[in-house]
Amino acid sequence: MRYHIDDLAAAAEVDPEAIARYQDAGLLPRPSQEGSPAWYDDGHRERLAQIRDLEADGVPLPVIRRMLDEDPADAALVRALAGPVPGEEDAAVELTREELAEATDLPVALLEALEREELLEPRIVDGEARYSPADAEVLTSGMALLAAGVPLDELLGLARRHDEAMRAIADEAVELFVRFVRDPIQESASSQEEASTRLVGAFRDMLPATGAIIAHHFRRLLLAAAAERITADAAEGEPYRPEDPADPETPPSTR
Repeated sequence: MRYHIDDLAAAAEVDPEAIARYQDAGLLPRPSQEGSPAWYDDGHRERLAQIRDLEADGVPLPVIRRMLDEDPADAALVRALAGPVPGEEDAAVELTREELAEATDLPVALLEALEREELLEPRIVDGEARYSPADAEVLTSGMALLAAGVPLDELLGLARRHDEAMRAIADEAVELFVRFVRDPIQESASSQEEASTRLVGAFRDMLPATGAIIAHHFRRLLLAAAAERITADAAEGEPYRPEDPADPETPPSTR
């Protein structure tokens, strides 16, 4: 089927200006005849649908071009990466920034500041930021620490240092995935469809497993550090032993 540009835009649910932008970026082939009339076909329509969906998921145009032109299996994996986090797909709602502020009793300005610091990273859906209930739970936990007396600047400083350390570990984990999972799948798959299915499946299995291992180890380290610090503080003086009011033989405390 042949389309004029306005008909193609309507069929693909994009603006005519977007078609020109995609052509200038090298994502969409030029029409079969330049000038007037210029005709597009179903191949253009299918390509536009792919571009539109990937851009709505927050994938940059240069990445979209490489994905569509070079490796359909990688395209499927990037789309999975841009989607809901494994384990959070069944969340009943996705929150806007304003809804997240209301759910956590935090001002929108603070949420925006956390995003600028890359301590809060929304999922982009149709060009808009969206947040999961898990994001709200983490922010509520942070509020509990503030309520317990931890200063905000100290808490943010800790979050920044944790973020910096975790990014380095994340880069290493991705390198392991590429070397020992992604590349072997690409080499052994009998088709791009099989490679896509295996890659997305491996990602959905490995992300929760890797997160669980790291979170468990961090909790153990946190508990060990707390025990060591409290023991060290107690060793500096006589440990406090509360009196037992039910025991008449307990001598009065001299502390």
